[in-house]
Amino acid sequence: MNRLFKGILCTVALVSFTGLAHAAKYKEIDVSDGGSISGKVMAGGVVEKTKTFTISKDPQICGEGKRIVPLVEINKNGTVKNAIVFLYKVKQGKAFPKELMNVTINQEKCAFAPGFSVMANGGKLTAVNSDKTLHNIHTYELIGKARRTAINVSQPNAGDKVTKKIKMRKGAGMKIECDAHDFMHAYMFVAQSPYFSVVNENGEFTIGDIPPGEYKIRLWQGFLGEIKSGKVKVASGADTKIDLSF
Repeated sequence: MNRLFKGILCTVALVSFTGLAHAAKYKEIDVSDGGSISGKVMAGGVVEKTKTFTISKDPQICGEGKRIVPLVEINKNGTVKNAIVFLYKVKQGKAFPKELMNVTINQEKCAFAPGFSVMANGGKLTAVNSDKTLHNIHTYELIGKARRTAINVSQPNAGDKVTKKIKMRKGAGMKIECDAHDFMHAYMFVAQSPYFSVVNENGEFTIGDIPPGEYKIRLWQGFLGEIKSGKVKVASGADTKIDLSF
């Protein structure tokens, strides 16, 4: 195969990929006849899980002894804390809330605050170092059991800030760590569309202003990952009830 033909093939492939990526981009429209989905998410067979770390650096800032990091938390009524219900691959609908386009995570006393957060895909994440010690924020897109680095930035001084645009490829969320302190952990859901809901303390969720149609519905929790939960039909002006479980 000559070089010219190879170049033509590469160009065609690139144009095709770019076109597909552009076609898959979420489009914001006015939704006047939307419906909603609501229900409850139960833990099922999932149990609480934690991991214990020894605080081995900077005790004057980070504290001493052990730090217990919650990976899966179960509410008293058998529901999963910080679980997300979302509609998968929605092509168009309501606008993203503005607060999801610019999100800040703080590193203070060698902990991420908040420990769980949500932002829009394509939005900007600002990481702040409020400690008088070196932090290295390292975020990973979670793709099944694989991880892809999204941000890896050293912040040696208190007051250091870094802002990066987050663009996920396949995953629904990110794991956030500090390469300088192995006991610092957080999770972030990165929404491809505004059609998601963080369950409340009772495990309840509501997703509103959905254009009528049939949608794939999924669950997500940082440690448990992404769970396929079937399909749901949404009718104009109606609320569809559905209960889900991990």
